[in-house]
This record gives sequence, C-alpha cells and structure tokens, in this order.
Amino acid sequence: MFDPREKIALFIDGANLYATSRSLGFDIDYRKLLASFQKRGYLIRAYYYTALIEDQEYSSIRPLIDWLDYNGFKVVTKPAKEFTDASGRRKIKGNMDIELTVDALELAEHVDHYVIFSGDGDFRTLVEALQRRGRKVSIISTMASQPPMISDDLRRQADHFIDLMSLKNEIGRDPSERPVRRQDPLDDDEGDI
Repeated sequence: MFDPREKIALFIDGANLYATSRSLGFDIDYRKLLASFQKRGYLIRAYYYTALIEDQEYSSIRPLIDWLDYNGFKVVTKPAKEFTDASGRRKIKGNMDIELTVDALELAEHVDHYVIFSGDGDFRTLVEALQRRGRKVSIISTMASQPPMISDDLRRQADHFIDLMSLKNEIGRDPSERPVRRQDPLDDDEGDI
C-alpha cells in the first residue's frame, strides 16, 4: 500500500478525526501518528485543519493546536461561525473542506500519495481530481462505529481505505492517559482587585 520511495502528505480534518477516534474509544497521539507515517515514506507535509470559536477566552483545542504547530504540523484554522437554528439552539459551523481541497490540489506536483483523515463524502470529488493527476489517495476513517463514520462513495473512490481502528495500537492512546494540565499558580481568581 505504501512505497518507501513515495512522497506522502497528510491532510487531517481535525473535527472529523476527533469524532471518529472518540466513537472508537481512543485518543490520537499526534507524535506517534507523525512517526508512523514518516516510516512509510518521505513525509513532506502534515496538515491539520480546524475551526476555532472567536472571542472565546479559552478554547479546549488551543493547547493541541499550539503543540501541533510546534511539532511538525502545518495548522490551518479559521473562525467558526455561530448561529441559532430554527428551534432556537445555538450551533457552531466550521467547515474546512475548501481549505483542505485547495491545499491538496496545490501540492499535486509534489506528492505521490495523499493520506486524508476524514470520512466526509464531500472529499470524493477531491480524491477523483487527485487520481486524474496520477496520485494515489488513502482515506482513513472507520466502518467499525455505528453508524460508520465513512461515506460509502468516498471509500469506493479511494485507492486504499484504512480503518482507523486498525491503527489504534500504533497511533492511539487511552483517554485515561491524557496529560494532566498544570494549573498556573498565577492564574487564580482570588485576590484580584
């Protein structure tokens, strides 16, 4: 499936990968993920796409984004849009499909094998376009969840489908192994005037 002479690029739909790994009961260890794909070929880029909520003093995803940015990933973000749906519930929309697609197509001259971490059927057309340019595309998602997190059309279009569950021992970590975040001793609410 992977040829060690291939130039590989990873394209991670952050929200999709998070939902997929969570449905399978494990967290992604991004250090292990990077090392795993560096062994499979010549890894030229690893992109991570996510939307961020603006005007939020603290975002739970910020430490991950910062870590990825300093540790070999090209992080692509944009502000999420907040809206109220017809039933009055607050919703957040932060689709990164266009950004991922444009970046993938711009690299077509330099990449032999694309690895897309997403089950979103909207990427089927991108996969088809990359294949027309002679590029190989692997999709990583899962069929092990109920319902499956992979679009059937996307799975069929890909050159290779890799079930995320099969990578669990290689790139996963149990949620109980999450690093404990340190409390900043200067960041307490007491004594503020």
